Amino acid sequence: MPWYFYLALKQLFPTGRKFPFFTAISVMGVALGVGVLVIVTSVMGGFGYELRRMIVQTDGEVQVKSRAIMDDAPGMLRTVRAIPGVVGATPYVAGPVMVLANGHPAFPMFRGLDLETVEGVANLGRFIRIGRLQDLDDDAVILSTEVAQQLGATPGDSIEIYSPLLIEKLKSDEIFLPRRFKVVGLFEIGHQHLDSTTIYGTIRAAQELYGLGQGAHGINVRLQPGVTEDEAVVRLNRVLPPGTQAFSWMQSWESFLWVLNLEKTINFFLLLFIVIIAAFSVMSSLLISVVRKTREIGLLGALGAKPREVALCFCVQAFIIGTTGTAIGVGLGFGVLAIRNHLVHGIAGFLNREDTLKQFYQFTNLPAHTELSDLVFTVVAAIVISTLAGLLPAWRAARLKPVEALRSE
Repeated sequence: MPWYFYLALKQLFPTGRKFPFFTAISVMGVALGVGVLVIVTSVMGGFGYELRRMIVQTDGEVQVKSRAIMDDAPGMLRTVRAIPGVVGATPYVAGPVMVLANGHPAFPMFRGLDLETVEGVANLGRFIRIGRLQDLDDDAVILSTEVAQQLGATPGDSIEIYSPLLIEKLKSDEIFLPRRFKVVGLFEIGHQHLDSTTIYGTIRAAQELYGLGQGAHGINVRLQPGVTEDEAVVRLNRVLPPGTQAFSWMQSWESFLWVLNLEKTINFFLLLFIVIIAAFSVMSSLLISVVRKTREIGLLGALGAKPREVALCFCVQAFIIGTTGTAIGVGLGFGVLAIRNHLVHGIAGFLNREDTLKQFYQFTNLPAHTELSDLVFTVVAAIVISTLAGLLPAWRAARLKPVEALRSE
């Protein structure tokens, strides 16, 4: 071990003494900055990760949509399934309806599912809390928990669904009665927007509500593992007829994902200033150390130490502080992430703001997902910034002349 590395360790952690105050303050400053960065980047990454998981498990990776109604949905389905990389495809019908139950109205999206093919694309069963997907028939629906709460409906109740065609029929002086459905289950996806605006029924019931005959609004597609969404979209668009186009889940939610990434990037660089401020604390501690140890530095020079080696002694101290603080900060960040939901729900419950949390952030629980690239960038940035904080003290120590330093009081 080089002598300046050994001396740096001894100055930071003197033998026989408790953890030095200045070292502890410097290390904790870096640790807090790194911990906050890990928490924020993980939470912001969690929003995008959870959104992708929910979309893929409910709608598949790719959606095929048409500007008009897909009159030949079976034929389009065969075309999509013939594309390499596609393992499942299912047609759907989706549109707004008015629901009335127990005198309470709601205006969710009615999603008609093809029960014969939907399980090959969507994993809806994991989100159903009461009932089963197999309980659906042409006279039954499964409500989201929030829609059920709005309507005051429970499994076994009957609800009335009014189609938008009602307005068109009234214009022609025709009578279009609402359809009665039985509630056979409840589901909860975990995303407030989806849970408050969705009900599931059969595709035949949806086709009748919208007067589509055998048509559909689109096709959801599931891909083989290893096949990217962009690759599948290119293949699909080559064979789809004019007016019909394939979109990846990222294209469908492009605006929302762009906002999430922008917030994540801005928050990261704003919070990076915490690490920079901690680096100034490291610099101040090392400058004080240079002043306090002026005679020792002069003695090192007199014994033959080169200015470069004296400077390295203080750069190594900054590096050790940065590395130790970063390690503690990473552990602190992941520790807080492990109990994040307890903390958030506790604070929200104390302030009576749980509904506000769901309204603005769309998730019932606070998601978290740490990208390896984000973690590596955080660790490297913290260590580099802390090490750079040692340059000024190192430069000052290297400039001291041995004779003048030994005369210092």
